[in-house]
Amino acid sequence: MKHLAKVSTVARILLGLLFIVFAANFWLKFMPVPPAEEGSAAAGFIGAMFGSGYLTVVKVLELVAGALLVSGFFVNLGLLLIGPIILNIAFYNVLLAQGNYGMTAVLGVLALAALAGRRDLLNTITSMK
Repeated sequence: MKHLAKVSTVARILLGLLFIVFAANFWLKFMPVPPAEEGSAAAGFIGAMFGSGYLTVVKVLELVAGALLVSGFFVNLGLLLIGPIILNIAFYNVLLAQGNYGMTAVLGVLALAALAGRRDLLNTITSMK
């Protein structure tokens, strides 16, 4: 049980750092982001997200959730905010971009490991009937 807590804490911090870095990259542009193939469904989706301002809202949520996960305060809220974002990233990579499966797997494993250490959140979710 003690090992689960350590693994969960490390996963939570790594997950938070990943989202802080990639959210900050949206504004600071310190890492290049390869564009989607011109005319593809992925390019249309990203174009719509940029043009509408939707992606800005998502990046703010990523930054807030990442900060909550790294800080250790309101971790359950951070996990609840980041969960749908991870699902959208996975759906985008699998259905639209059809690639980058490694990052999708890493995010999924880290999220599940972080969630495994939050018995209080899991108990709350499962008791809602």
